[in-house]
Amino acid sequence: MPTDRFDGSIAGLGTPAGLRVVVGHWPDSPLGAFTDVMVETSDGHRVLLAPDRRVADFVTATYSFDEVRLGPVAHTVRGDRCQVVAGPLECAFRVGPRSALGLALRAVPARLATDPRWVSAIDAVARRVLPGVRTVGSAGGGRTEYYCARDMHRIEAAVVRWDGRDQGGLAPVRPPVRFGFGSTPAAPSLVRITTLVDVPGL
Repeated sequence: MPTDRFDGSIAGLGTPAGLRVVVGHWPDSPLGAFTDVMVETSDGHRVLLAPDRRVADFVTATYSFDEVRLGPVAHTVRGDRCQVVAGPLECAFRVGPRSALGLALRAVPARLATDPRWVSAIDAVARRVLPGVRTVGSAGGGRTEYYCARDMHRIEAAVVRWDGRDQGGLAPVRPPVRFGFGSTPAAPSLVRITTLVDVPGL
């Protein structure tokens, strides 16, 4: 079965208003460099913000949304500051120090960290340490995904606006997002990650 590899980062954060934001930034992928954003509102409405139809089709073949919006997704990094602007979303956040888990992840050799057998073996540990988080699973479409986390930093502050409304700053990702088979960590985090996607029939 062919495997697609995406190298980049996933930032997950919540807001006091109940908006939860997951930003996938992929400088190296079979689709080229792109950023996509998954948003769940306080009432459970799930929105994908994708830069084009090709990315949207790939993502929606695995994840579930109530709405898909196509349009520019701007991702800008300046030092420890990151800004994402996409459709109704304006999000700026500050990345803090590496977490204790990040130190442990960096200690794992790259070849082992991206071995599907290793990723499958640590899934039970990940679920226990980080409730809601999975390292392997399938959200549909016959695809299996392996989340190979390589590093983790805390997100220390954020300014988030949705449809022009201030969402109140930074909060945990609670309740967990419901796009696929797992959520991001509850503590706002930026995770350096390699995602492996087994795609049937290609």
